[in-house]
Amino acid sequence: MSTTLVWTTIAIYVIIAIFIAFLSRNGKQNSMTGYFLGERKLNGFVSALSYSATTYSAFMLVGLAGLTYNGGVGAFGFEIIYFMGVSLVAIFGPRFWLVGKKYGYVTPSEMLGDRYQNKWVAVIAAISSCLFLIPYSAVQLTGIGYLLQGVTDNAIPYTTGVIIATVLALIFSYIAGIRSVAWTDSLQSLLMIITSTIVVILIINRLGGISGFFTSIEENNASALAVPGNGFFNFWTFLGLTIPWFFFSISNPQVSQRLFMPASLKSMRHMLLGFLIFGFIYTVVSVIWGFSASILFPNLENADLATPMLLSSDLVPSILGVMVMVGIMAAAISTIDSILLTLSSLFSRDVYRNVNNNADDKKQLWVGKIVIPVIAVLAFFFAQLQLDLIAVLSVASSAGLIVIVPAIIGTFFWKKGTAAGVIVSVSVSSIVVIIIEATGGLLFGLKSGIWGIILSTILFIIISLLSKAPDQKAEEFIEFVKGKMKKNHSLT
Repeated sequence: MSTTLVWTTIAIYVIIAIFIAFLSRNGKQNSMTGYFLGERKLNGFVSALSYSATTYSAFMLVGLAGLTYNGGVGAFGFEIIYFMGVSLVAIFGPRFWLVGKKYGYVTPSEMLGDRYQNKWVAVIAAISSCLFLIPYSAVQLTGIGYLLQGVTDNAIPYTTGVIIATVLALIFSYIAGIRSVAWTDSLQSLLMIITSTIVVILIINRLGGISGFFTSIEENNASALAVPGNGFFNFWTFLGLTIPWFFFSISNPQVSQRLFMPASLKSMRHMLLGFLIFGFIYTVVSVIWGFSASILFPNLENADLATPMLLSSDLVPSILGVMVMVGIMAAAISTIDSILLTLSSLFSRDVYRNVNNNADDKKQLWVGKIVIPVIAVLAFFFAQLQLDLIAVLSVASSAGLIVIVPAIIGTFFWKKGTAAGVIVSVSVSSIVVIIIEATGGLLFGLKSGIWGIILSTILFIIISLLSKAPDQKAEEFIEFVKGKMKKNHSLT
């Protein structure tokens, strides 16, 4: 693929995206709610596209395609488990929205701190999220680095791609906060779903249609159509990968924070339905890309280069290939800038405010904006390590974030849950997950995510039962949600 064509297309995309970001500006965005939540006024269409672009990032067309290349059809099952986990949004989405609107929450950690009546709950939850989300944002940078390096045959070095992604994420984050991110997300998600689907149709036709496609897989790598196939997806590996992914929609704060943003429950319903349609199509597309690359390029040293190799091959017209490349790049940037905004809001709202009682809304916003480039630089240096398969590293990050799940469930459904239970379960389990990941990712043959959810659940229950619950707030909080949910039996 021509390097000139790549640079030209990137430049056109940047100009259009920045223009849309500026159009999204509404007022001065001088409050925490305005800058980080868009004043809770996002409509269903924009929410659906933004949620999709934020969730489906470099992980999909680079990471999931690479995972399919390595492990075969098990990767499809792995992603479908995540897809099933999105059903949690139907349960928790309305509850997040209701309490966010009533109590004015900006972050999920703030919600936990208020519900359990302890500022250190918010502080520890925020710090834990920062520890595990920075590697996940680095994954997106890694995906763009591999992508530009691969489609240009190293004419654009890996580090250059990472720098481009970091700078663009900062620009979109600063222009208008979450509004610019949401509207540029909408452009990016439409671009990536349309172009990638067209490419899949072209590739399948070039490989002899659907029957020819599956025949080629059977002839070249029949084990790819079975589980565990070549052995990559044995039962415990599959379980270790899928458990963190199942809880992704409520454990990852850059995603759960978006449950505060829709203008109404009806908008949230549209967001969820739109995301499900988008997600299923994109999952199928990504898996087919992985299979196609395994047929055409059977001996890649790095499976994450499967997509760049496809896009630069003769099967894909150059102009279409470069459009898909920009779509993937845009999707990854949408995730990075969402994470930058979320982490900066977590730090300013849940750490800075709780250690500085005089921190008003304007000071919090000021600190949040200062923190954004700091987080971006940390993610940049982490991406330079090029540690592992993108898909595997993504799940490792989610394995750390999963430790907050028992506390979130307890927030809405268990009055006896206590601040001590949250603090101990999140802090201890986070440390255990970090130790497991640092020493090989396995303990007694089980991945860190399994240990994380088991340990955090046990600790949360036991410590809560041994400590005194803030009965009045728990009662008020849970009964308020129950009462409102009875009036809203579905996302309408």
